[in-house]
Amino acid sequence: MQVAWVGSRRRVTRPRHPGLRPFVHSYAGYWAPKALPYRVRLIPTGRAVVVLNIAEPFAEVYRLGEQAGGRTPVGSLVAGLEDGPRVCAHPGGQEAIRLELTPLGAYRLFSLPMNELTNKVVELEDVLGPMADELMERLAGTQDWAARFDLVDAILLARLERGPTPAPEVAQACRLLSEAAGGIRVARLAADVGWSQGHLVRRFIEQVGLTPKAFARVLRFHRAAGMLSGNGVDLNEVAVTCGFYDQAHLNRDLRALAGITPGQLAAAYWVDGAVII
Repeated sequence: MQVAWVGSRRRVTRPRHPGLRPFVHSYAGYWAPKALPYRVRLIPTGRAVVVLNIAEPFAEVYRLGEQAGGRTPVGSLVAGLEDGPRVCAHPGGQEAIRLELTPLGAYRLFSLPMNELTNKVVELEDVLGPMADELMERLAGTQDWAARFDLVDAILLARLERGPTPAPEVAQACRLLSEAAGGIRVARLAADVGWSQGHLVRRFIEQVGLTPKAFARVLRFHRAAGMLSGNGVDLNEVAVTCGFYDQAHLNRDLRALAGITPGQLAAAYWVDGAVII
């Protein structure tokens, strides 16, 4: 296992179980030696997220612009695919495991239409039912991170085995979009998988959570965000490389999906789709 500092928290990782690699993009454990509060901005990644909060819950998790009434404490959570920024605040003393799932991995794991989770955060028990409480009790009952990861692996593998199988055409469309970082038009995508555009859009929304066009936009944005994390990056070069019409198009999409400018994103420290603010 590897351990590193991320802000005021320690981050522990290990290679994913081979059976999880097609479905789980990454997972990591976090704990804070000191109870220091933090606030991050979550930017779209094209993946679903599960956070297993073993200790203190989040103080609030909300989308930018959301009414204050929706900002309630959140314990362990499930977040579907997003097409905009979200803010996450924690009072300090976090101890948690965070998983990033591929869209179709989330579809199999959650066993429900992914559009029901689009741009939403729900409590873990709303998706897993009584299993959620059992899982969290068992995680809290051990202090060993390897044992915790083993437990999570076993739960994931069992649920994935029982989950629904995505349509091969949706899986192919998802793969083509991911390989091209969003650089494929929906008409060509439909032709490649052998479906009409309308049928592709309907099934894609059900099993991924976004339309193919919106998913492509998120993938372009995420590639651009990754390029902007380097020093001395030329914005015009990023725009051209990532398939934007021009720098103005890049600026508009970054403001819409991250709520900040390219310069602010380039100067920020971010990891696992979270920008430290």
